Amino acid sequence: MSYTLESLIEQERELELCYFNQDVAWQLGSCIKSLAEQKGASISIEVFGFGQTLFQFCMMGSSADQLDWIRRKRNSVLCYGKSTYYLSLYNEGKKRVFETQPHIDPNEYCAHGGSFPIRIKGSGLVGAVSASGLASLDDHELVTQALKQALDSQKTQ
Repeated sequence: MSYTLESLIEQERELELCYFNQDVAWQLGSCIKSLAEQKGASISIEVFGFGQTLFQFCMMGSSADQLDWIRRKRNSVLCYGKSTYYLSLYNEGKKRVFETQPHIDPNEYCAHGGSFPIRIKGSGLVGAVSASGLASLDDHELVTQALKQALDSQKTQ
């Protein structure tokens, strides 16, 4: 799929959850794991909310540095309030690399797709859901697929 900045902003608006708690974090993380297994991918997953890690899983064959990528992706989402895929495309459009800007510490932040803001309708940003191990776009799509499934589940309750 091809995204524009506008379509990513719309995606963030569409994927605001009705509610979020530890059970939803488990649902999101488990869903991403299942989607990755269907693709035969070995990734690491984190669901972070309310200042703490609520779900974390490293699949067989994943690498240790994936958790560091997740931490840096999560930091970017929590700081800028946008998905890391959005941050990547935004900076690409400005003909610059996010991590090389003077005010960005590349040891703490990155703009590689795969981390997405968790927002509750009417409440704002409460966390981030992240995956690492695939190409930037593929990590982004795993996370957004899981958020869409969680939101669809909430709407039918």
